[in-house]
Amino acid sequence: MRDRTWRSVLGWVTVITLAVACGTPEVADDGPVILATTTSTYDSGLLDDLVPRFEEATGYRLDVIAVGSGQAIELGRRGEADVVLAHSPEAELELVGAGVTGERVLVMYNDFVVLGPVDDPAEVAAAASMVDVMERLATGAAEFISRGDDSGTHALELTLWDQAGIEPSGTWYRESGQGMGATLQIAAEAEAYTLADRGTWLATELQEGLAIVFEDDPALFNLYHVIPITREAGERVNEAGGQAFAEWIVDDDIQTRIGAFGVDLYGQALFVPSAGQDADQLIDGG
Repeated sequence: MRDRTWRSVLGWVTVITLAVACGTPEVADDGPVILATTTSTYDSGLLDDLVPRFEEATGYRLDVIAVGSGQAIELGRRGEADVVLAHSPEAELELVGAGVTGERVLVMYNDFVVLGPVDDPAEVAAAASMVDVMERLATGAAEFISRGDDSGTHALELTLWDQAGIEPSGTWYRESGQGMGATLQIAAEAEAYTLADRGTWLATELQEGLAIVFEDDPALFNLYHVIPITREAGERVNEAGGQAFAEWIVDDDIQTRIGAFGVDLYGQALFVPSAGQDADQLIDGG
């Protein structure tokens, strides 16, 4: 997992370095496709499975920039990515509202879980709701590790604190400033609590250091949308390639592939395919 996290960072640096050193053609429809996406799709291993399939099916090369959803969305806004796959609904809608995208389409979902030390010193497992969870975490019985990186996970965490009427601060609250995989590593080593998407959690090897202490709450529902970027964001955008990925990932065969991913390794799917479904109905039903 650590290698994958570092490769995501190095991949981003490589893409930016090449763009600066070599320049980018004004029209890039026949060039590589740059996908800006959340670290959870990368750290979970899903993209390791999907990227070569997309390249084989379409003939495009897919370059992945795995960062927090906020950063991924900003890359799309600036025309530095051709397509975005994220899980930060409010920020996604702001991007669409900027008039630089094609259609925002639901791809899949999973959920978030609250993780903590096995002995659960804050007694989070006994909480009646997510508001109760946040209040118990704020007692400082153990550290809480926030991603602090403007990701979709971080955005949800801030919303949960706000709903509980809490402004987290003090020695018990620490920001990693890193992706999901690295944040889980820090939490495990510190015997701290954190919030994570279930897919990345299942794909880690940290179960001995952390345990799920709270789950299955409607507030923890986690939707992923794909958003192709248009040349309204910049002349260098590979509009055709981004649109090709957006259409490919919601194809029936790929949706089936997403639904099967992880079953053989973890006994359950890491993501639930949901193309063509209504997001509001999914949340109400979740």
